[in-house]
Amino acid sequence: MNTHYDFIAIGGGSAGYNGARAATEHAERVAVVDGAPELGGLCILKGCMPSKTLLYVAEVLHRAKHGERLGLQIPSALPDMNRVAERKRRIIGEFADYRARQINSGNYTVYRSFARFVGPNEIELSDGARLTADRFLIGTGSVVSTPPIPGLRESKAWTSDDILDLDFVPESVIVLGGGIVAAELTQYLGRMGSRITLIQRSPHILRHHSPEAAQVIETALRDDGIEVITGTHLDQVAFDGSEYTVRFSEAGQPRVRRARHLFNALGRSPNTGKLNLEAVGVDRRENGQIVASEFQQTTAAHIYAAGDCTGPNEIVHIAIAQAEIAVRHAFGRPTDPIDTSKQVDVVFTDPQLARLGLAAAELDEQGIEYVSASYPFDDHGKAILMEATYGYVKVLADPGYGRILGAEIVGRDAGELIHIFSTVIAMNGTAADMLKASWYHPTLAEIITYPLEEIVEKIGVS
Repeated sequence: MNTHYDFIAIGGGSAGYNGARAATEHAERVAVVDGAPELGGLCILKGCMPSKTLLYVAEVLHRAKHGERLGLQIPSALPDMNRVAERKRRIIGEFADYRARQINSGNYTVYRSFARFVGPNEIELSDGARLTADRFLIGTGSVVSTPPIPGLRESKAWTSDDILDLDFVPESVIVLGGGIVAAELTQYLGRMGSRITLIQRSPHILRHHSPEAAQVIETALRDDGIEVITGTHLDQVAFDGSEYTVRFSEAGQPRVRRARHLFNALGRSPNTGKLNLEAVGVDRRENGQIVASEFQQTTAAHIYAAGDCTGPNEIVHIAIAQAEIAVRHAFGRPTDPIDTSKQVDVVFTDPQLARLGLAAAELDEQGIEYVSASYPFDDHGKAILMEATYGYVKVLADPGYGRILGAEIVGRDAGELIHIFSTVIAMNGTAADMLKASWYHPTLAEIITYPLEEIVEKIGVS
């Protein structure tokens, strides 16, 4: 006989775990189905946490290597990759163990299997068991994408999983792609000692961010000694057993680069292919993402989706929020959809890139009037004495009362500084409101006051 549940979360990552946890507040019979070798999801095991652990190591190494800028004589600064890898495994192991304990101690049943739909309210597990439920949440995450570039699949290129598990410094690496993962791990490899060539198809890296912000990051990567090539068409990848060859065109001209290793950082795809969604009427977009409403409801009313498998943003806090919204809606509780105009986005390169609210391009597209002001880090006292002069702070506000519509920071600790705007934007605050606060000198944070003052002056508000 099939076991029946009120709610089943398929996937035990951030979306599935938090969905199941929230569902226990509304139902007694809840289950989580996850067949991955380890519980925890992408962020803990193969994403946010291990990458940021390694990026911090590379940042400290970089500071040590360039101590002469501060008048420091540091004779040698070299990575011990075995110890770096061991520290990463220990830290991530602790995070993963804690999450596994949370999942296994919850008020729900955990099945360590993969699932596929065999009927509107029924799933079959990879061990042959069958479960039924009144409501489902799909939170199966994403997998590395392999675009149809001749030779790429056969070349067995590294993925981000491989980069995060390295216990040696590769001699040379070609990086295909220029998104967040590509930019962050390119800088990591370069600072640890690898010779890196990054090849990006779009006109600039980080194509979902402003060209101005991307240009700062490109400059920083090139200053680190990384070759960054943008605006390309990838033609062919080949591996002769000892060396990779990538053939591509740049501005219509054929180009070739060779390296000992190849890193495929051309994005991720929703992990939905084995769920048999067609059998239950769950539609997917052309890119594989599950179609879902603002309340995360799919085209099958009793099935919801959250996280990477549905998008539009592959970010942990978004996945958690989506899962909680889905659960409340599924059980008929009042809830509000995510306000995408008030979300934070951070790229953990050095300098960091962070934005909050609406970008200038989005305001232009929506026909919303705004005023903007910016201020560079290379003219700010604390940034100068810290040798942190890349980047700028940009603030966007409405021209009437100066309500903050968005902010973009490229610079040292931008991922921390951007949160200064979080409450202000959430509460529809203004530039003048922010200037009522006390801003300590000398701090990096006080750089934000300069564009705020300019906005207040532009709109004529005292």
